[in-house]
Amino acid sequence: MTTHFITAEINLQENPLKLKQEIEQKLNTEGKPLRWAVTDIDEKKQKAKVEAIVTK
Repeated sequence: MTTHFITAEINLQENPLKLKQEIEQKLNTEGKPLRWAVTDIDEKKQKAKVEAIVTK
């Protein structure tokens, strides 16, 4: 098992629960997320930048 630092760009959602689900779904494609955080919001593009540590 190895850990990796990844970043992802996620479309903003009106419902915060849907945003959390979309983030977790995206991270699961890269591995098992250990922790993640939204680090930036681009309101013009309606995108959130997420940084995460995942294991593979």
